[in-house]
Amino acid sequence: MAMEREIKLALPASQVKAATQWFVARTGDEGRPIELANIYFDTPRLALATSKSALRLRHTPDGWLQTFKTVGNAKDGLHSRHEWEMPVADEKLEIEALLHQCDEPTAAEALRQAAPELIELFRTNFTRTLWNVELDGSKVEAAIDQGDVIAEVNGETRSAPISEVELELKSGDEAALNALAKELGKQVNGLAPDNISKAQRGYQLRAG
Repeated sequence: MAMEREIKLALPASQVKAATQWFVARTGDEGRPIELANIYFDTPRLALATSKSALRLRHTPDGWLQTFKTVGNAKDGLHSRHEWEMPVADEKLEIEALLHQCDEPTAAEALRQAAPELIELFRTNFTRTLWNVELDGSKVEAAIDQGDVIAEVNGETRSAPISEVELELKSGDEAALNALAKELGKQVNGLAPDNISKAQRGYQLRAG
């Protein structure tokens, strides 16, 4: 089981260029853009959301990944949650393999019970531009995400924009995330801690 620790910051669309320039100056790297297409699943009665977990398929330039994660804790933009992720052959969930890897009994049981009724609920499509940042011996993966959450509800297509910075701790001290967010905030106007995940945005969009 992996514990994901990241700071998520809402990024005003008008400040994307400024944030990009700051990361380029900070790292000496132009950044690596990748296209990510994500499909989120739950039961019609939202059993996974009720159990505070989320399940998705993600298409990356290297193929498909399935990810199961708990909502965990979010405070002042800092998210801490359990996450299980593995490659899959194509655009199809492999629940048994995921259950075998999931070592948190409550989460695993929620997934097992939901499995027979899983349906697609919504999608997120966005461009993620990545930088690797080092700070006081810690390594952070920094990303700017720009795109949309999309849901089909009763024949109606609903969408909401995605514009955010994610700072994910890869190794070292969690304090590095706060320090880096503070550095960035001094140079980019309007950044704000964001406690809402992309999955939660999708559920909110469906609820209307």
